[in-house]
Amino acid sequence: MNELAPPSGAETGAEPALAPALPRLLNRERAILAFNRRVLAQAQRADVPLLERLRYVCIVSSNLDEFFEVRFADVLEAHREGGAGFSTRDLQSVAVEAHRLIDDQYAVFNDEVMPALQRAGIVILNHADRDAAQRRWVDGFFQRQVRPLLVPIGLDPSHPFPMVANKSLNFIARLSGRDAFGRANGIAIVKVPRVLPRVIRLPDELAPGQQAFVLLTSVIRAHLGELFPGREVEAFSQFRVTRDSDLEVDEDDVTNLRQALRTGLTTRHFGQALRLEVVKSCPAELYEFLLQQFDLPEAALYKVNGPVNLVRLNQLIDQADESAASVALRFPVHEPAWPRAVLPREGSVFAALRERDVLLHHPFESFEPVVQFLREAVADPDVLAIRQTIYRTGSESPLMEALIEAARRGKEVMAVVELKARFDEEANINWAERLEAVGAQVVYGIVGLKTHAKLLLVTRREGEQLRRYAHLSTGNYNPKTARMYTDVGYLTADPDLTGDAEAVFQQLASQTRTRPMRAFLQAPFTLHRRIGQLIERVGAAARAGRPARIVAKVNALTDLQLIEKLVRAAQAGASIDLIVRGACQLPPGLPGATERIRVRSVVGRFLEHTRVLYFRWGEREEDEVLYLSSADWMSRNMFRRIEIAWPVRDAALRQRVIDECLVPYLHDRLDAWTLLPDGQYERAGSDGPGAQQALLQRYAG
Repeated sequence: MNELAPPSGAETGAEPALAPALPRLLNRERAILAFNRRVLAQAQRADVPLLERLRYVCIVSSNLDEFFEVRFADVLEAHREGGAGFSTRDLQSVAVEAHRLIDDQYAVFNDEVMPALQRAGIVILNHADRDAAQRRWVDGFFQRQVRPLLVPIGLDPSHPFPMVANKSLNFIARLSGRDAFGRANGIAIVKVPRVLPRVIRLPDELAPGQQAFVLLTSVIRAHLGELFPGREVEAFSQFRVTRDSDLEVDEDDVTNLRQALRTGLTTRHFGQALRLEVVKSCPAELYEFLLQQFDLPEAALYKVNGPVNLVRLNQLIDQADESAASVALRFPVHEPAWPRAVLPREGSVFAALRERDVLLHHPFESFEPVVQFLREAVADPDVLAIRQTIYRTGSESPLMEALIEAARRGKEVMAVVELKARFDEEANINWAERLEAVGAQVVYGIVGLKTHAKLLLVTRREGEQLRRYAHLSTGNYNPKTARMYTDVGYLTADPDLTGDAEAVFQQLASQTRTRPMRAFLQAPFTLHRRIGQLIERVGAAARAGRPARIVAKVNALTDLQLIEKLVRAAQAGASIDLIVRGACQLPPGLPGATERIRVRSVVGRFLEHTRVLYFRWGEREEDEVLYLSSADWMSRNMFRRIEIAWPVRDAALRQRVIDECLVPYLHDRLDAWTLLPDGQYERAGSDGPGAQQALLQRYAG
């Protein structure tokens, strides 16, 4: 395809040299932090609406929480156990970069975003900024809504340091004088209940012409002395601890995985401490005391110049007015388009699929056709069975409600519920219990493997035959995230695709061998091997002087074997473009090794989530293939998950995927970043066009 021709200036067709040694790979943890730097850069862009800039600041905090809770926790454990590749020097390097990133995040928040919001009439008032009337209102709020829920804990041998939950807000105070029992215990802890709002909006009459907010931390700080009558608060600080939050369940040693995970959810908030956050003004004696209590080294201490939990400022964004002035501070409202040309709002989805496959590009196109597909199946008396994988659907889901209704109507409903979908375990357990209560067959996949494939299969009686219809997706069955993540959904009645979907469900339920797949590539069986073979085929074509091209769009590239094959194919002369949103360990552009590989990352309004794999190894039409996939190019996806990739065989749909999911991203000069050989990123441009903006315009009409 000419549209996927290598960019001008890229080396192609040159005589390949003898393959040198593989380059040193980039550090995965630093690559994750580098991604968050790109997110933070969105908060610095003047062309991004102000409330959205604040949202990017919050996203960085949320991402870093998960980084410490999961990835950094795993690295520390591997380092303690002597795992290869986790040296003390690497750990120190990651810690230094994390400190630097968080310092820069607070600088952006304090010096750029908040002053700009203040100029726009949105202010956060500290105690010193509040006038007398505002202070009276805050005092009343504290006495009515906050004070009754606070129970300070004075520490002594019979009142040991309390259990502090993961990511909870707390205060530590040093007190003078003696307590009610005449003792001079000097340290107290105040745990702030999660039920209290972290951002409180002042009544409009108290801040004419402004939208004024106060933070809960400021409210408590202003009244901290009232919690200790007869004593003086000599020093204090907010603090927050981040803990290891991965649920550890030995699947081979439990009889009921759902019950074991529900039990684990109660203790998740009290895992090993990994990071301590305090305010920048926290006295050394207080943070040293906290470090001792949490058994943390000083490198795990983060002294921040502001609230210890910026994630909660999402509440400010949610409470901001919908007035014309505030609307301008948000991205323009986007209403996803309905694919009218191929799928009418009224009428049968099944009838449309008997004519052609339907490709849905979210969030530019609506997720509602998927909901309509399932609802039609529920209402249709000729539909006999519905099967679906459930990974992340959210606590409220029209799809899950439809499955429950289908079971109530007597249809054969099978749900493969992934109980180990990180941070969605509780919601999935609840759905599993509700489905079982109405007679649906619920299975939890395969021990040791997460079911990450996104499949929905409907079996319908048509005359004397049974016909299958399927929805396949690169993303989750979650209508909310379908408005924020880029993904591709595929509705089909193709016998090969639906037959393979049937085989996957049979395999997950019975755990027996199934027939070989006709179209699917499936992890942990064929996906990794087949992708490797396709890369090698492209490399062989390059050595033979034929067109040789790879374009892959994934969220992460960390699988060492696939990286090695990509490098070898590039050394053979293949032209390779990788669009990797997050962590990429392959260093591009190294002379004699990876100069034919280009890596870019696109960070924009929507979270890039689509996985598209394109391979060409000749000039004929049959010398190219394009797959959509649920899997990233990570070892966990290839070997520790149930994943699928499926070919787009229809030429028109394949061209549409190329034109919408690949070409615009290769030419993006607004939201794209280019990976340099040393692991740093630089902007690909700032003058447009942007891929997401172009797609929004395409679907606006």
